[in-house]
Amino acid sequence: MKLLRFFILNVSLCTLLMAVQAQTDPVVMTVNGKDVSLSEFEYSFNKNNSEGVIDRKSVEEYVPLFINFKLKVAAAEDARYDTLTSMIKDINSYREQMLLPTLEDPDFIEQAARTTYDNTAAFYAGHDILTASHILVLMRQDATAMQQSAAKERIDSIYQVLLDGADFATVAKECSDDKASAVNGGSLGQFGKGQMIPDFEEAAYTLQPGQMSRPVKTTVGWHIIRLEDRHPFEPYEYHRQNIINFLEQRGIREAAANHLVDSLARQQNVSRDEMIKRLFNQMIANDAEARFLAQEYYDGSLMFEISKNEIWDPAAADEAGQEQYFALHKKQYTWDAPRFKGAIIYAKDQATIDAAKRLLKKQKDVTKWEQILNETFNTDSANTVRIERGVYAQGDNANVDVLAFAKQGSTKPLKGFEAVGVYGKQIKKPETAADVKGQLANDYRVAKEQEWVEALRRKYSFTVNEDVLKQVKTVSQ
Repeated sequence: MKLLRFFILNVSLCTLLMAVQAQTDPVVMTVNGKDVSLSEFEYSFNKNNSEGVIDRKSVEEYVPLFINFKLKVAAAEDARYDTLTSMIKDINSYREQMLLPTLEDPDFIEQAARTTYDNTAAFYAGHDILTASHILVLMRQDATAMQQSAAKERIDSIYQVLLDGADFATVAKECSDDKASAVNGGSLGQFGKGQMIPDFEEAAYTLQPGQMSRPVKTTVGWHIIRLEDRHPFEPYEYHRQNIINFLEQRGIREAAANHLVDSLARQQNVSRDEMIKRLFNQMIANDAEARFLAQEYYDGSLMFEISKNEIWDPAAADEAGQEQYFALHKKQYTWDAPRFKGAIIYAKDQATIDAAKRLLKKQKDVTKWEQILNETFNTDSANTVRIERGVYAQGDNANVDVLAFAKQGSTKPLKGFEAVGVYGKQIKKPETAADVKGQLANDYRVAKEQEWVEALRRKYSFTVNEDVLKQVKTVSQ
């Protein structure tokens, strides 16, 4: 009975909260039966019309664009794009990326830090931590007797200078063969048991702070060691923050979040994906910006996928449709200045250029120009001609500027081709769809998308609450 009363109380509270939310965040529009709150619309409008956006819109201008966007999402849901395995995986991955940084598992992080400390302490095995400097005279293990004698004499002379009162750091900078430490006065920093050459380490551990060793022979040469400090390995609290900082640089917080998700999933006997879904829903219920971001990603993913599959890719592949569109809209394709339509020919000499031009003159089908030149001049053992075909405005290509537009300058042959020429003509306006291929493809895509949107507007219902729309607060307000 208590559980039932608790459930009824929660339902009542949720109903009350929904009523309050409806008053404070009213519906600004409904698209295909789905309500869009004022706050969601405000978020989208302000994000897409912030400072720096080139084509900023007024609220009135943005409304139809937003409706069109939501209509495409509705079409994608009707076509069940939201059930595609790839789409589900992508959206779930995005939600997980949003969720994990918000989760904290301090116990996991603390345990990892404690384990790191314990392992480090065990490595030092109860021995003191030393801080030392040294001066090194290198001596190879296969050194001759003469080389060994010279090294010993040198270290002894350095040792005598130090006994006479010379500054250790100054002598290290001038005399030590360990150049990495010499620049710092011979300083080796902190180290513990097992981190240095055994003979060096054994000698260092016999010293007290401020003491200097006699010359010590190791596998790399002769050393003079000065101990700066020694102390037991500090307790956990002393190192704790540095350890946590170290672990954070290596992704401990993400690991902790994943551990928390997995632990909760086991406790509630659900899959990891289901646990992430539950935690994500809790997050967006309490964080409006996260909720809008998630909705934006979901809508955007569906809109992109259906647009690509239904409009963009088919329009790009529809050469016949583009040709027809060009024929119907030919007058809108104009240029401010004539362009050169033809080919740039690269060859080994001018005679080959002239021969190539004669061949091209006989071939009226420009799409076969490359083929005829390859068959005539290029063999398996040698390529003597190369061609680039297109429509060029002044400034697009230096060779076209000089040879077709008679501008002052020098031509630029390609490496391995000493001569360059052009074949074609200047045209004042586009003659075929191919002359404006890039622009035409984009225009055709836009036209097909507009047809699609108009069909969606006829297919799906949508309404706008004009009174609520007047409440939209823009970033400039």
